[in-house]
Amino acid sequence: MTPDHISQAAASVGEQTIVSRTGGAPTLAFGMAEMLHRVVGGVGLKAFWYHFAIMFEALFILTTVDAGTRAARFMISDALGNFGGVLRKLQNPSWRPGAWACSLVVVAAWGSILLLGVTDPLGGINTLFPLFGIANQLLAGIALTVITVVVIKKGRLKWAWIPGIPLLWDLAVTLTASWQKIFSADPSVGYWTQHAHYAAAQHAGETAFGSATNADEINDVVRNTFVQGTLSIVFVVVVVLVVVAGVIVALKTIRGRGIPLAEDDPAPSTLFAPAGLIPTAAERKLQRRLGAPASASVAAPD
Repeated sequence: MTPDHISQAAASVGEQTIVSRTGGAPTLAFGMAEMLHRVVGGVGLKAFWYHFAIMFEALFILTTVDAGTRAARFMISDALGNFGGVLRKLQNPSWRPGAWACSLVVVAAWGSILLLGVTDPLGGINTLFPLFGIANQLLAGIALTVITVVVIKKGRLKWAWIPGIPLLWDLAVTLTASWQKIFSADPSVGYWTQHAHYAAAQHAGETAFGSATNADEINDVVRNTFVQGTLSIVFVVVVVLVVVAGVIVALKTIRGRGIPLAEDDPAPSTLFAPAGLIPTAAERKLQRRLGAPASASVAAPD
């Protein structure tokens, strides 16, 4: 790899330089552009595909943060509302002060984690990426657990292997990674081992240790590794509790002692709308017979 190669690569995607564009986002975008321009558009569209991928990644992150913030806000407001009194108003999503206050708490929570990663002396990618990756896949484990239990409770035990196999694989890989991040004796892997080493340097009055070049950075690493290690433990405990609860419910259902489904009985829809943008002659005839607009709710014909 020569400087000319780097300059040529930057020019091919419409950028003046790609030097110091570290991290997963530019790397993924460049790789996508490299593949997609060979399929659609040729070299002339390589810059388009690069910036399209960057936009896609940004929108993915924004929508993920938005959905996560909304879900966390709901859980916080619902949990606090159970205490009763004035806090019960938090369970009303239309009460703006409560919604704003809970949103502020959630944003402050994930914003502080983001700030830890950005300012971490060991590098943000080393701080945030393992934590985000494990949290993301453990969330997938929770979702697959719920899906598997629902399939079993619906009486479709023979199809439970469809979500069950990905669930087992996800749990095996992610819980193993979590175990390593929590208990590994290698300070470059284990959060708590790294925490112990930097804490020892802190207590010894060291002014530089590892990647930390001063005492303040040593303090930052001690704090950040404590937060990361604690969150990793919390994530694992929550997932294990959900999986154990799911297994118990599934076994009770298989043995015929499960809790019955709380869903309402399905009801046939009484909505009528054309299948396409323009109603066909038969659809217009049915619409006239029902005597209602195509988008209105009407009783189904006998």
